[in-house]
Amino acid sequence: MRVDYAELARTIAALTEGETDTVALMATVACEVHHADDRFDWTGFYRVTAPELMKIGPYQGGHGCLVIPFSRGVCGAAARSGQVQLVPDVEAFSGHIACSSTTRSEIVLPVRNAAGEVIGVFDIDSDRIDAFDMADADGLGRILASVFAKEI
Repeated sequence: MRVDYAELARTIAALTEGETDTVALMATVACEVHHADDRFDWTGFYRVTAPELMKIGPYQGGHGCLVIPFSRGVCGAAARSGQVQLVPDVEAFSGHIACSSTTRSEIVLPVRNAAGEVIGVFDIDSDRIDAFDMADADGLGRILASVFAKEI
């Protein structure tokens, strides 16, 4: 089952309409995205809680790492650079943090607020090699921008 990002965006927009609490928004996005595609093994947010530091936020799947500094891992690279990280094979990513031994590939997108500040990252892990592509990055990026980058 491959996700239909246009339909997923409509569903998330309807579910989050009028909501202003960031954690509630993250919980809803994580849940809806996680269940939209069987490639998605772990789906969740890491929230910026201090300078150069993120802590786990709402997620779906097995346990995640509790704390990730900007200086480490795929999530740290996305937060530090402000760029999408598309990792076809986590074994080939220098400094990958293995929160789960089943993760084979990963996509991480920076999450920005209306002021353009990175407030966290959205991380999706797959137990399949090369599970993600630019269509995923584009579709997820549009959803994140529509939910978190609007003035609330």
